[in-house]
Amino acid sequence: MPTIVLASSSPWRREILDKLGLPYQTRHPEIDETPLGSESPAELVARLSREKAEAVAEHFSNALVIGSDQVAVLDDHILGKPGTHARAVEQLSAASGRSVTFLTGLTLLNSKTGHAQTEVIPFQVHFRKLSEGLIERYLRHEQPYNCAGSFKSEGAGIVLFERLEGDDPNTLIGLPLIRLVRMLESEGVELF
Repeated sequence: MPTIVLASSSPWRREILDKLGLPYQTRHPEIDETPLGSESPAELVARLSREKAEAVAEHFSNALVIGSDQVAVLDDHILGKPGTHARAVEQLSAASGRSVTFLTGLTLLNSKTGHAQTEVIPFQVHFRKLSEGLIERYLRHEQPYNCAGSFKSEGAGIVLFERLEGDDPNTLIGLPLIRLVRMLESEGVELF
């Protein structure tokens, strides 16, 4: 049985992967995440998930390495991590009453065979009409300045939403577990 390695230092991705009850290791991938000039958001997350898995796979001779990357997209523009309160207000105001698409690139790389599976999984977040007061109260409470789109769906960010649309709620947090299970099974991993 190959070692399973999560190429991430995200506590939320670890929490999601823990649901499978499989033993695994984590290793932070050291890659440049700068988008390429003509790259679409979907191409970006596919490439970065693959590069994260490849960077970590170099350290393991017999492992299944999971790489994941996510972006939030509004009007074909990537919403990055806001970093500041003012930028978070701007992002949430722009999303008010609209839909933001989260694209998650997922790669499972077998370091022994070199076989890689990569998919891009979408998830739609439909925002309520957000008042300035709600945005300010939410940001003061949650301070999601290091989160793409300026909210934490695993926290109080749920108050901002009208509805969620996607195949797997784990996708919104950054690790599409339903797809990952299929990928692991295709590599011979038995779950339960």
